[in-house]
Amino acid sequence: MAYSPTGATSEEGSNKSNFRWLVLFGIWLVYFCFGLSVASLAPLVQVIELDLSIEHALMGTILGAWPVVYIASSLPCGALLDRYGTSVMLVASTLIIALAIALRGFAETYFDLLFTMVLFGLVAPIISTGAPKVISIWFTGKERGLGTGVYFTGNALGGITALALSNSFLLPMLGNNWRNIFFIYACFIILAGLIWLIISQNNLYRNIESKIKFDKKIKYRTVIRNLLNQRLIRLVLIMGLFILFFNHGLTQWLPTILVENGMDKVNAGYWSSIPAIIGLISAPIINRWATPQYRLQILMGLFFCAAIATLMIFLNHPSTLFLGLFLQGMCRGAMNGIAILMLIDNEDDKGNNVGASTGLYWTVGEVGGALGPATVGTIASLTGNFDAALFMMTAVAGILIFCASSLIRHKRHQKA
Repeated sequence: MAYSPTGATSEEGSNKSNFRWLVLFGIWLVYFCFGLSVASLAPLVQVIELDLSIEHALMGTILGAWPVVYIASSLPCGALLDRYGTSVMLVASTLIIALAIALRGFAETYFDLLFTMVLFGLVAPIISTGAPKVISIWFTGKERGLGTGVYFTGNALGGITALALSNSFLLPMLGNNWRNIFFIYACFIILAGLIWLIISQNNLYRNIESKIKFDKKIKYRTVIRNLLNQRLIRLVLIMGLFILFFNHGLTQWLPTILVENGMDKVNAGYWSSIPAIIGLISAPIINRWATPQYRLQILMGLFFCAAIATLMIFLNHPSTLFLGLFLQGMCRGAMNGIAILMLIDNEDDKGNNVGASTGLYWTVGEVGGALGPATVGTIASLTGNFDAALFMMTAVAGILIFCASSLIRHKRHQKA
């Protein structure tokens, strides 16, 4: 799936320089819908559990279902992106995600709700793999960090919208009918898909994408094998596994953790949106700062902050809770972005193999994404609260610190 962009005229280059910001907006909007979809179930967990008679442990399997499917579909989705392009595939993925969200509103049983998460997981890799592919085509050098940071804020703002508005505004407005919330979200996602369709059907976009040559002689499994032979790639993949374990496990259960620690559902929704707000602000800044010479040191600092965040949330005092949620948001918004940047910049400045490497990252990472919510839910059911689960997350952050240390040693060894 390796590809190489062909040369462009100066006029085309000037038009591309201006149009790329509209492209970035389109990707940001699609990623907003991704974040909205992922976070939309979390603030409604208690209401849905009562309505559908689902226990914490079973709800944990629902929350962790889409990453399981994502694991299997990431590489095929990457191949489809290479074959049909980002324009068609990103539109198709947003429309199918809209269908999955709408079907949540019709769920009557555990298996109905589970199916909607499976459907979401089937097409979600197209967005998370397609977005860095678009960035690698339209942005170069240091601006890739900015582009990556900006589109990651879409994910954060989507999460903010779901967490902050579901219980405080939409649920009361809709007469406590949680099903209608999903119908509203589905309509918005359809609109976003149509906007991306308009942007990506622009002649400039189509011309530039048509000049990306995919080498059909190289087999996809050969590209994957070559990537896995690189130690840097293997270490980044291991980090991705634990980053997503941490992010998904803590994010999906955060509203419930706060409610069971004494908050009402409305305030829990507001407090749960703090990490998303902080991530929205910090992601572009941190990713912009994370130039190659400082990238690993910044990543190490983020992992330490992740460990501190879980301890602060455990203490459950207003001041420590705010600090914990602040640090969680700072880490959540930047850890994945920096890891993706390492993959984008690994080969060269043309973006070769970005689809394969990021697809591989999300495939491995979502193993952690699936295990995170399920593990937290299981530990909470066995112990009767979330204390042990939070300590487990502290240990996960410790593993990430060790992985970053190994990567720093690897880089030093390469320079020696």
